[in-house]
Amino acid sequence: MDSFMAQIKSLAQSLYPCSAQKLEHDMRLHLLHNTSVTCNDGSPAGFYLKESKGSRRWLVFLEGGWYCISRENCDTRYRTMRSFMSSRDWPRSKTGSGILSSQPEENPHWWNANMVFIPYCSSDVWSGATPKSEKGGFAFMGALIIQEVVKELLRKGLENAKVLLLAGSSAGGTGVLLNVDRVAEQLEELGYPGIQVRGLSDSGWFLDNKQYRRTECIDTITCPPTEAIRRGVRFWSGMVPERCRRQYPEGEEWHCFFGYKLYPTLHSPVFVVQWLFDEAQLTVDNVHLTGQRVQEGQWIYIQDLGRELRNTLKDVTATFAAACLSHELITQSHWMDIQVKGTSLPRALHCWDRSLHDSNKNGRAPLKGCPTHLVDSCPWPHCNPSCPTIRDQFTGQEMNAVQFLMHLGFDVQKMAQQQGMEPNKLLGMLSSGS
Repeated sequence: MDSFMAQIKSLAQSLYPCSAQKLEHDMRLHLLHNTSVTCNDGSPAGFYLKESKGSRRWLVFLEGGWYCISRENCDTRYRTMRSFMSSRDWPRSKTGSGILSSQPEENPHWWNANMVFIPYCSSDVWSGATPKSEKGGFAFMGALIIQEVVKELLRKGLENAKVLLLAGSSAGGTGVLLNVDRVAEQLEELGYPGIQVRGLSDSGWFLDNKQYRRTECIDTITCPPTEAIRRGVRFWSGMVPERCRRQYPEGEEWHCFFGYKLYPTLHSPVFVVQWLFDEAQLTVDNVHLTGQRVQEGQWIYIQDLGRELRNTLKDVTATFAAACLSHELITQSHWMDIQVKGTSLPRALHCWDRSLHDSNKNGRAPLKGCPTHLVDSCPWPHCNPSCPTIRDQFTGQEMNAVQFLMHLGFDVQKMAQQQGMEPNKLLGMLSSGS
């Protein structure tokens, strides 16, 4: 009997690492010790963490999720999207995907990093530093939440870090641009100048352009982009980086929420990931591409938008911009599938990593065959055959690139036939600029 029990015990011990490993793939919730730094409703802010003891790389991710710009607007958000304003119902753990995945097959270059996910509960594009007032109202403390998380991470191993990559998607992507230099300055002031701080901004590079059809500023989604941010900055008492703020008169700080105006003033290296036809940009511009035939005026507007966005990226050292209609990429499990000019995003990020490492070492030139500036040159949404599938907003049906272009009125089959090639091959040539 004793030997049988010994065998059972030995089997249990051998199985334990497997189950423990599964648990370790999850990030665990830590609410901030400093309870004065809060979500909108006064509940403590926090972060999810998965430590990787052998690694000196830290990936700190800022969640996205729009924003609110008035008391009424925020009340509605609180009723309908409470987890974006309160930590009361947050789950105890979270599994990362895309660049937050711990699986090397899904995340070839960052799977082994220390992973931090900061939930978005301040509704202020990570810019505020205003506590909840005595007479009610909401707190807007996005910028302070980031600072406080960094302080707490220093007690959990960040003090030994080589690299901190501040990443984020959508409002979190804009939050990266607004906060990356502040995090670098904070670490330097706290006595950690050796930690290299970098930014990865996904789907947070918006244009302050004119809407296709002008609408009144009733809520976040219908409000013209400049008006929404102008009102928001006032409502949140939003902070912007000092170097950018100095370029505009008092009261005009809202300009610094737009990546192409803010980026040239930043000191930290930043990699910009942006769809050329971003769904959130098109939503605030009042353009809806699925569910109905696109009118000629809309079509011209859309192509102009892609061209404008492409122009704003020409001086960005490291960027990945596919001509797709989508929103957010880096935390999607299919993020490895998208290619621009034959290079995937994880590969481009790896090239960027290596180029920063080399230039820190001895000022070497960029590596040959390892591109970091990748922008599609074809002019339409979804002219890149590796684009993710689109769902028709009315039927819910998925469409691939060829089906979507045909829905827009392009007879891709016929165009390909005339050239004597397959439709996908034609799209491949268009997206590579040939």
